[in-house]
Amino acid sequence: MVKGTAVAPDSVVLTADEAVQLSDRVYQVRCAAEDMATAIDEGAEVAELRDLCDELMRAAKAADGWR
Repeated sequence: MVKGTAVAPDSVVLTADEAVQLSDRVYQVRCAAEDMATAIDEGAEVAELRDLCDELMRAAKAADGWR
């Protein structure tokens, strides 16, 4: 516990705004992955898949940037 609180020392505390931003970034990753899966199912061309993969990587990097 952090002295004087009920918060464990290995806890991560986010403000409400930070939590919303993180949630938004995770949602963007999910949407990008779904877009890519749909494109694969629909037989998209390699160039389109490359663009979708790039977008997925950008979203994942943004989501990872909260640390």
